[in-house]
Amino acid sequence: MTDQADLAQGPDFSKGSQGLLPAIAQDANTRTVLMMAWMNQQAYEETLKTGLATYFSRSRNKLWRKGEESGHRQHVLEIRIDCDADCILLIVDQAGAACHEGYASCFFRKNTGTGFETDQVRLVDPGSVYPAKHSSTTSPETIH
Repeated sequence: MTDQADLAQGPDFSKGSQGLLPAIAQDANTRTVLMMAWMNQQAYEETLKTGLATYFSRSRNKLWRKGEESGHRQHVLEIRIDCDADCILLIVDQAGAACHEGYASCFFRKNTGTGFETDQVRLVDPGSVYPAKHSSTTSPETIH
C-alpha cells in the first residue's frame, strides 16, 4: 500500500556533505552495479527532467552529464532512494562502458585474498574515448 507521504518524499540533500549524496548506477538487465558518483539537487532535477543520468563532478566542481564526452550515456529507467533518503539508486540502460577505464562496470577489480585482479574484459580503449585524460593507457594487472 502506498502512503501518500511517500509520494512527496525524495532524496534529502541536506543530509549530504556540501549537499552531495552518493548515487549508484545499476544495470537494469543484469543488475550489475556499474558505478558510484555524487548528485546534488541540480543534478537530480536534471536527471528527472531529461531521463539521462547527470551527476556532480567534485573534481571539476560542475554538473557531469554521463556520456557527454564518451557517448556512453545512462538512460534512467527507475530511481530509488534508501530508507534514510541519503543515497540514490539509478536503474539504468547503459550505452557502452560505464567506467572511464573502458570496463562495463567501475567495479572491475576483485579481491583474491592476496591482492586485487581485474575480472572483466575492457570494452573500449579509454585513450580512444578520452584522449586528454589518457595520454598512455595502463594495462590491467593484479594490484597488491
